Amino acid sequence: MNKVHIIAEAGTNHNGQYATAEQLAQTAKIAGADSVKFQIIYPEGLYLPKFFDKSQYVDNEVFLTRQKFMLSDAEYSRLADYCRQLDLLFSASVFDERGLNLLDELDAPYIKIASCDLNNSRLLKQAAERGHQIVLSTGMATLAEIDRAVADITATGHNKVVLMHCVSIYPALLSQMNLSFIDTLTTAFGLPVGLSDHTEGSLAAAIAVSKGVTWLEKHFTLDRASPGFDHAYAMEPPVLTQYVTDVRSAETACHRPSAKISQSEATVKQRARRGLYAARDMVAGEIVTAADILIVRPEGPLRPNEMDLVMGKPLKQHVYQYQPLSLELV
Repeated sequence: MNKVHIIAEAGTNHNGQYATAEQLAQTAKIAGADSVKFQIIYPEGLYLPKFFDKSQYVDNEVFLTRQKFMLSDAEYSRLADYCRQLDLLFSASVFDERGLNLLDELDAPYIKIASCDLNNSRLLKQAAERGHQIVLSTGMATLAEIDRAVADITATGHNKVVLMHCVSIYPALLSQMNLSFIDTLTTAFGLPVGLSDHTEGSLAAAIAVSKGVTWLEKHFTLDRASPGFDHAYAMEPPVLTQYVTDVRSAETACHRPSAKISQSEATVKQRARRGLYAARDMVAGEIVTAADILIVRPEGPLRPNEMDLVMGKPLKQHVYQYQPLSLELV
């Protein structure tokens, strides 16, 4: 089993403060994540700046808040350099061509496309043309919509795609996660599959690992009480660290060894399994009957289901009570 790539999703939880963005990267590194991911959002590329209402224009408060919580392009470039110093992969979700261009300039190892843009054919094709691996979330999407998105990408000749099963509820209950859809994605597309995990624990991730996902994404923050879009359901640093630990433990538990029975289990097997033993002293020439055989611990040369190999046969030599029975004796 390949190591699962864990994305620590910082989003815009820096609230527009570069120093906080560096702290988030540090937190992801300490927790053991493979990459830290931010959200490069230019509000004009994602939202209407104003709404037309009753013959007047009204400010879009989300637009204004997003403007307030932005980092500059120069700060993202500096942040990418900082992550390289940490030996931590840096990437981002992007929502328009400007964001794609910046992420391309920063030579990110993958481009994240959020669930909201799964049906944005233009953005999908633009991302594919950049040549980077695409990590595509599938929240709010039918199987037919996912098929169309994959077709939009692969029509460009690009096939480096990871499909992230996602339930776009924040936070999501375990009962809402529909984790069996991971199997559907794997069967339908033959692409790497991951989980964008919006639950508040690690159980969904552990189940997903058992289903063979190779990517996981988890939101985190320095403080859940902070103002902003994604803090309230994100994991704080100690919980993120435990999440990564739980995922790695799940990987270990699901690892398929070269031999089914390990040396440790073989030791237990020798003590716990039964063998065939002589119930009494017997002389050469006696016919072994069921009454002459004890089926008890520890494991012996013959297993209980091999009793027919000695029963009804004459002994070649004297056998003592409690002696292990073997094929050499009959």
